[in-house]
Amino acid sequence: MEYRLTEPFTKDKVNNFRAGDKVYITGTVYTARDAAHKRITEMLERGEEVPFAIENSIIYYVGPTPAKPGRPIGSAGPTTSYRMDAYAPKLLDLGQLAMIGKGQRNEEVMDAVVRNGAVYLAAIGGAAALMAKQIKTAEVIAFEDLGAEAVRKLYVEDLPLTVVLDSTGGNLYEEGRENYLKSAAK
Repeated sequence: MEYRLTEPFTKDKVNNFRAGDKVYITGTVYTARDAAHKRITEMLERGEEVPFAIENSIIYYVGPTPAKPGRPIGSAGPTTSYRMDAYAPKLLDLGQLAMIGKGQRNEEVMDAVVRNGAVYLAAIGGAAALMAKQIKTAEVIAFEDLGAEAVRKLYVEDLPLTVVLDSTGGNLYEEGRENYLKSAAK
């Protein structure tokens, strides 16, 4: 299936997504990689306010390159997601709706996705320039000292993604491998 996900982002809008579905997102997405996730988690542990509302948020694991003149952002390809696995379950339990990255996730993240009715979406690795074209605005909102890993508020239009983990436990990486092995055995 193919879906268009627009703001306001809510769990009921992603409940029908299944592993392998295509999704085009339009709206506000935040960037955060491992250093930013660590700081956000520490802030939460201290009871401090974090840079953006976690509930119903979408976080893109990306460290973009500097913007060229006239562009809001440079190349913006996905970061390998397992580096956020230590932090993702806590954010999902606080209501985070979706994560965008690439690569497999650990069991704790997969369980948290199902437990919280969330999704994990894959961006196309190697297509950083294409992804950047879908980003219409970018503003650093926290941790500027982290450079490329600073938290940014992005406005994206039709950001092309694939559902990897869905809220029912579907896992494209496992299902895709199984389907490949079945077809190769024929």
